[in-house]
Amino acid sequence: MTAGASIVMYTDGACSGNPGPGGWGVVLVEDGRPRELSGGERSTTNQRMELTAPLEGLRSLAGRRRVAIHSDSAYVVNCFRDKWYERWRRNGWLNVQKKPVENRDLWEALIAEVERHDVTWHKVVGHSGDPLNDRADALARAAIPGVRS
Repeated sequence: MTAGASIVMYTDGACSGNPGPGGWGVVLVEDGRPRELSGGERSTTNQRMELTAPLEGLRSLAGRRRVAIHSDSAYVVNCFRDKWYERWRRNGWLNVQKKPVENRDLWEALIAEVERHDVTWHKVVGHSGDPLNDRADALARAAIPGVRS
């Protein structure tokens, strides 16, 4: 199946305390037009918010799309670049220490969305002045329940 027009996506997650209340933010750009998504949870971790951002961004796309995801989360980007999830599946969702993979529910949902699209992953340096990454960060921080940014 051929993917539709390309999307550029910037994602970020944030937490006030870890665990604590958290938020996620996404900036999607298609045909030069940005669209923003965000949300939060009262009790979560930073890793869960970093996973939720690309998950919700991909879920928002109709059909199969070519998506370039930019994230400052090595946790997320390295998983897909290095295909950790393939080993996790083969090993019954155990990591290299033979312990259950944390956040399996979100990983499985995100992997399913990634497989539905044609995704490339790009690691960006957080808080380095990239306007779209900074905007995703601002959306994530603003979405933290009960926290003013």
